[in-house]
Amino acid sequence: MKLTSEEQKMLGGEYGKTVQKCMKVLVALGDIYGAEHMIEVNNVHSPGVSYRVTGDAGLNYVKEASDGTVFKIPTTLNTIGIDYENWEAMEYPEEFAHKQIELSESYEKMGALCTNTCTPYLVGNVPMKGEHIAWGESSAIVFANSVLGARTNREGGPTALAAAVTGRVPAYGLHLDENRKGTHLIKVEMELKTDKDYAVMGYYVGRLVGSAVPVFEGIKERPRLESFKALGAALASSGAVALYHVIGFTPEAPVKEAVINGEVETIVFGQAEYDKVSEKFAMKGDIDFVVIGCPHVSINEMKEIADLLAGKKIKTGLWVCTSRQVKDLGERMGYVQTIIEAGGEVVCDTCPVLSFTLDRGYKTVATNSGKMAHYAPGLWNLQPIMLQVNECIQAAIDGKWGV
Repeated sequence: MKLTSEEQKMLGGEYGKTVQKCMKVLVALGDIYGAEHMIEVNNVHSPGVSYRVTGDAGLNYVKEASDGTVFKIPTTLNTIGIDYENWEAMEYPEEFAHKQIELSESYEKMGALCTNTCTPYLVGNVPMKGEHIAWGESSAIVFANSVLGARTNREGGPTALAAAVTGRVPAYGLHLDENRKGTHLIKVEMELKTDKDYAVMGYYVGRLVGSAVPVFEGIKERPRLESFKALGAALASSGAVALYHVIGFTPEAPVKEAVINGEVETIVFGQAEYDKVSEKFAMKGDIDFVVIGCPHVSINEMKEIADLLAGKKIKTGLWVCTSRQVKDLGERMGYVQTIIEAGGEVVCDTCPVLSFTLDRGYKTVATNSGKMAHYAPGLWNLQPIMLQVNECIQAAIDGKWGV
């Protein structure tokens, strides 16, 4: 790999051992993928900040790195393992919480912005089309690449930290024009009306295309931000999609020819395909737990939930997961109070996927999220049902669904 003189100094240890170690990580990664040079990146969204994921090994690595090292570029943090300000009331184990706080403080010491969210684009980290970045968190990666038109590979905790320290990543993968072209054409043959519809489509397509680049054709109305969010999260969960295109609506796909060169595999998505996914996540009976906010809810979604809950009482557990910044706005608008008065919890900084698994005796979960539905059985031993937001709230009010 060809390195600039500045990069050679980093690799040679002129800026300290931590910078040297980080550059060694990036050079090794570049060698694996055949990168010819490094690319400067403008910002990082760092995964691997939940103690549930890192454990003591990751905690000790970050603590060592934080001893005198400062991030070179703006760096936001992904969701952590607890609600940072409310962990005691939520009954997180004290030892786990203190380890998580220690990990978060180490990142903050290096200059990280402790956003603690999987939707950094909702709290100020909004890269532009063509901008090179280094992001982790599967749903954030696919949103940045697809909806914003920025350029990032799927970074893990160590490589994201290395990028934050050096301001570099190897030039491979989705940073390069040739790797951003579509590999599969998805012919959408049904009207998509809700965010759940987009999540269902994403779940179906992700299982078929894996880590490839799907191109959606036939979507007639511009999806709202929340629909893009739901689509990408499902694509990245059932598969490993980091980039998709929607012809006419995402920035790199004004027309089909812009993202498809030559023959590609065609997949049809219509009512029959929709029903296959719906049947997988269908259930009738008692509902114990409702989760909305995987990825974290926007202020628009919080308003919708509050409107549905106004004057009502719920019979289930309810987590509305969001960032601290969106919660603060929701409190000002009265949405948070409405949700709490109905019996729900507005949970910040974390989510069921990356949180310490709290055992509250739940057996079933209703969610509008393809990602949550996918991970709930393995992570929380919960039987999932996927519904629209209004149906999720009705299930929380009734304590059951379909009976």
